[in-house]
Amino acid sequence: MPEGPFSDITVIDLTHVLSGPYCTMYLAELGARVIKVEHAGHGDDTRSFPPFVDGSSAYFATVNRGKESIALEFDKSEDRELLLEMIRRADVVVENLRYATLEHLGLDYDDLRRINPRLIYAAISGFGQTGPLHERSAYDPILQAMSGMMTINGQPGSPPTKVGTSMVDYFSGMFCLAGIEAALYNRTKTGTGAKIDIGMFDAQMAVLETALMNVLNGGPAPRAIGNRHPAASPCDTFSTADRALFVIAANDDTFKRLCIAMGDPAMAEEPGFRTGADRRANDAALKERMERILRGRSAAQWESLFAQAGVPCAIVATVAEAIELPQVLDRNMIVTAGGIRMAGNPIKISSLADPPTRKPAPALDADGARIRAEFAPRK
Repeated sequence: MPEGPFSDITVIDLTHVLSGPYCTMYLAELGARVIKVEHAGHGDDTRSFPPFVDGSSAYFATVNRGKESIALEFDKSEDRELLLEMIRRADVVVENLRYATLEHLGLDYDDLRRINPRLIYAAISGFGQTGPLHERSAYDPILQAMSGMMTINGQPGSPPTKVGTSMVDYFSGMFCLAGIEAALYNRTKTGTGAKIDIGMFDAQMAVLETALMNVLNGGPAPRAIGNRHPAASPCDTFSTADRALFVIAANDDTFKRLCIAMGDPAMAEEPGFRTGADRRANDAALKERMERILRGRSAAQWESLFAQAGVPCAIVATVAEAIELPQVLDRNMIVTAGGIRMAGNPIKISSLADPPTRKPAPALDADGARIRAEFAPRK
């Protein structure tokens, strides 16, 4: 990567699979030198995850682009000493290993800050470093189940359903990134490092939005409501002449513009639809009324009309359709690294280049010899 805001930062990346690598990938995108430490022999488990492009995992490549790789065996004294020397000279260590893995090796935060008081140590784990469950391991769907997320996702009456992507891993990685950035900024004022403790369960609880608000404050019990929104109506997918269209009119003014665009301005003044509270109370009737009109034209025609009227809407697209949208292409949200296509960087900074190609993810131990020479413990 070209020069970035973290171009003077060295990160020792002890993460694997998704939440941690996602965090450290963005540190690399922002200019940091990220040295990925992998287990000798097999490396990160995701090296064997599909899909594959010319024998390389697109999964691994997507969240490990721009990094260096060295393979170590922690139970070997020479490898452990090398790692200690790397950490002594580093700015940041990020890990999402099983609980107490580093403690057993004498590499926990208290040990490491003695050799590097400026070190930012960031740990991602299922439940954080404290609390009655802190030793328990977890995966993204487990945390969706425990948090109640599965009971508010899906259609009314459907069984508990997880979100279709690993949202807890992604949120945890981004919360960790924010913590690292805050700690690095604080270090410029204090000269000392800090420990960052990210619990994936905490991250899931933090993004439950209105479901958590209602439970905490005496609101209605959260339940799966499909594509509707508990506080706005209309907010749903609607049938048109050919395919589904998502429409949101979250306030009275937008609803009036929607009705005008549909050719039924009087609907906005009817008693059952005049206010937001009226529309929420008569949501089913409102959807039926709108779909009688919307079935008269294609989704593309309605999308164009509503966009001109300032009504938020979108055709319900497939992922294959989404990646071809001019907006996605114009914003450089599909990039290439080592011949593998992947999502671009949504963090757009005027002083940071955003090229269409990125440095690829490293082969296992690709930089091992050079890193060993560079960080050889001083005699």
